[in-house]
Amino acid sequence: MKHFVFSFVVVVHLLLVDQIAKAAALFYLKGNPPVPYGPFFNLAYVENRGCAWGMFQGQVWPLAAFGVLAFAFLVWKRKSVFPKGFQGLVAEHLLYAGIVGNVLDRFYHGFVVDFFDCHWGCHHFPCFNVADSYITVAAAILIACSLFEKRTS
Repeated sequence: MKHFVFSFVVVVHLLLVDQIAKAAALFYLKGNPPVPYGPFFNLAYVENRGCAWGMFQGQVWPLAAFGVLAFAFLVWKRKSVFPKGFQGLVAEHLLYAGIVGNVLDRFYHGFVVDFFDCHWGCHHFPCFNVADSYITVAAAILIACSLFEKRTS
């Protein structure tokens, strides 16, 4: 029970960071031109009605349902998906917060609010948000853990 309460509190805090950042993007960036921060980064308001890299545009409810199912599956299979130890716990918390953050956007807005715009000259990486960053870092941790896990066989 202690693990559940701790995890719940951490995920809620991560989720709050994501939702506050998205609310700020809606308030300050919507309807305004991108705000440059250095030669490779802008803050720019984007309504993503699809998923990663803008795929599946307009499929809001199937994507929201997929997010809910993915979250439920990860909670159900958490002991076999996430490695034991600190890295696994961090990946678990980040992944839960990232999935829930984007699902909440789909339910509340009908799209996901993206605002981080990285670019090299005129070539732009797809816009993303804090929840997307959580998911990416969690995936990197899980990949690193699987590559460097100690083999017992």
